[in-house]
Amino acid sequence: MPLDKYREKRDFTISPEPSGDKTRKSPSGRKPRFFCVQKHLASHLHYDFRLEHNGVLLSWAVPKGPALDPTIKRLAMHVEDHPIEYGEFEGVIPEGYGAGIVMLWDRGTWTPETDDVEAALKKGDLKFTLDGYKLKGSWVLVRTKGPYAGSSGDGRSWLLIKHKDDWSGAVDIAEFAPLSVKSEGDFADILSQDNPDVWRSNRPAKGGDTGALFERIIRQAQSLKAQSSKSSKSSKGSKSSEKSSARAARPKRART
Repeated sequence: MPLDKYREKRDFTISPEPSGDKTRKSPSGRKPRFFCVQKHLASHLHYDFRLEHNGVLLSWAVPKGPALDPTIKRLAMHVEDHPIEYGEFEGVIPEGYGAGIVMLWDRGTWTPETDDVEAALKKGDLKFTLDGYKLKGSWVLVRTKGPYAGSSGDGRSWLLIKHKDDWSGAVDIAEFAPLSVKSEGDFADILSQDNPDVWRSNRPAKGGDTGALFERIIRQAQSLKAQSSKSSKSSKGSKSSEKSSARAARPKRART
């Protein structure tokens, strides 16, 4: 069964993640279907890129996140299929596999640029168009055995690459648009909304390795929030300074 590996790794009496019990059907051919990107702060920060196909979400872990610059090739590690309802999941996984905070960073539809998705996946060259809030235009996933950091050589290593079009560019989309498309919050917001006791007890999980992991994640979430706030204030200050300079540079009207 396509979701066996997904279910084997999780204890759904602990994890709030969907179990994927319902059978789903997906469009075929070049018809649009769901895609999402989830920003996952666990043992390491990474982005989970997911494409709906055959009733599940095909999934790749992208350590550095998608890049809009066609010259940048992002390593994407193929992982187990996820249930389609996972595409709306956002929250805290308190312990076990994937323990951490999951943010719904982007979502929308993807359209294959080929009639036969299965053949493209088997070949290791899947071209498609995204229509999300943040990611748009033409992309490709290419399986590789090349000398890329983290490449496995077992067929799990792919590259996620943006094609040159009206939606490509040099902007760092992960830095430019860091917040959730679902809650409009950051990791710290999601953590406090999903488990308010976290901020009072500083222990969303029991002691030991899991507790230590979450303490580190809390510090990371707070640090990321502080950096984002500082960047926002700096940007506002810069704009204010520019306006002041512009006013000062205006020629004064001659008195009559």
